[in-house]
Amino acid sequence: MDVEQRPNEDAYPAEGARFASEEDEQRQKKYVMMTEEPVRRLVAKMAVPTIISMLITSFYSMADTFFVGQIGTSATAAVGVVFPLMAIVQATGAFFGQGSGVYISRLLGDRDVKGASRMAATAFFSALLFNLTIMAIGLTMIPFLATMLGSTPTILPHAEAYLRIILLGAPFLSSSIVLNQQLRLQGNAFYAMVGITIGAVVNIALDPLLIFVLDMGVAGAAIATSVSQAISFFVLLLGCTKGGSIPIKLKDFSPGARRYSEIIKAGIPSLSRQALGSLATIALNVSSAPYGDAAVAAMSIVGRIMMFSLSVALGFGQGFQPVCGFNYGAKRYDRVLDAFWFCIKVATMGLTVFAVLGLIYAPQIITAFRRDDLEVIQIGRLALRMQCGVFPLMGWSLICSMLAQNIGAYVSSAVLAFIRQGVLFLPLILILPRLIGFPGVLYAQPAADILTFLVSIPIGLGVLNKIKREMGGIYSPGLSENDKARENA
Repeated sequence: MDVEQRPNEDAYPAEGARFASEEDEQRQKKYVMMTEEPVRRLVAKMAVPTIISMLITSFYSMADTFFVGQIGTSATAAVGVVFPLMAIVQATGAFFGQGSGVYISRLLGDRDVKGASRMAATAFFSALLFNLTIMAIGLTMIPFLATMLGSTPTILPHAEAYLRIILLGAPFLSSSIVLNQQLRLQGNAFYAMVGITIGAVVNIALDPLLIFVLDMGVAGAAIATSVSQAISFFVLLLGCTKGGSIPIKLKDFSPGARRYSEIIKAGIPSLSRQALGSLATIALNVSSAPYGDAAVAAMSIVGRIMMFSLSVALGFGQGFQPVCGFNYGAKRYDRVLDAFWFCIKVATMGLTVFAVLGLIYAPQIITAFRRDDLEVIQIGRLALRMQCGVFPLMGWSLICSMLAQNIGAYVSSAVLAFIRQGVLFLPLILILPRLIGFPGVLYAQPAADILTFLVSIPIGLGVLNKIKREMGGIYSPGLSENDKARENA
């Protein structure tokens, strides 16, 4: 296992020892919980606040689309056009947050608190500086950026107004994601949930006030989003001082090749997944633009709906990550595998439920966003049903990618992150519309999801075999004997 070797005095005391501080005692209790509590109960405990966070994040992302949708089709499309840039900012946060958080969870599983503190501070301040740079550069080239993101002449004024304010909030957005991921991967998902929830409530409250009451239009939606992200940032920063979490301290900022190497190795899958998703959305906007604003708006709405639905599986998988990291660091490989198979079953069942609901109620769902534009409704209804048809397949590749990322199988994790939106979707969305017209826009995502599932089967099995080899024996899926006893108790 690749973790930093620290002297014994850096580790918090073993169970039963006298604790130097309340924080040490809380961390010891967290260690015992993460490595001894039955995995199914533990994953559910970690997953519930994470699922709530993911759903709320997706919901208030959809709130902008919903409220701006009352302004007009071009304004709705503008939110969809700017969304890829927001996704890139989010991707940098996920890169630093996941890259550091995965390593932090393994360090805590190995009882190395000092190393975890240095990694947390290094990732946080690096992400903050990086996104301050993005903000400064982006503000000097707003018209160019809006056009490159897929704006048509009618969408461009709305996109510029929205983009300018979103860029000002970019450092808060990225840094909030870093803090959220670090808290979650330490097993403190509750504090992560609180930070996200407060920001979401503020955003949803400000949207109608700024857009309609103060008549600020699409700029009001952007202000609501940026203000809510700033509030989340400060709440999450406070959360890092609670519940035995690793606090962010400037004195712990320790940039160095070793730490950045770990961030890069563990963060690349998350960066790839989200950055390629952003590029895929840009390509989707560009491919849809020749067919009118209605096509761009419809595909944007469907994308938000699918992300909202995917939030449950993502949240459950992210609840699995700290369990995986802690137990892999503690060499409890049986618990890692038990948790993996439990998550595969639950994620697949959850995605199937959402898929069935989407297939049945697609017209009603799209109408809720653009009830007075029949063209948007017709395109969106068809696109939503096509994507729902293959939605259950995503559970396997998603959980396999998270398993690989958290046990240090970085190549497998990166490949799984690349293939869906990069290796497969990008070529399909660029080629199919040229061959068969607008139906190619609709077919690209379902085709990419089917191919991703087929490719991810052998990769996922290879990651499982890596763990079995480390166990030194043959593993049969199911609860370990110790966990069976606890479940029956």
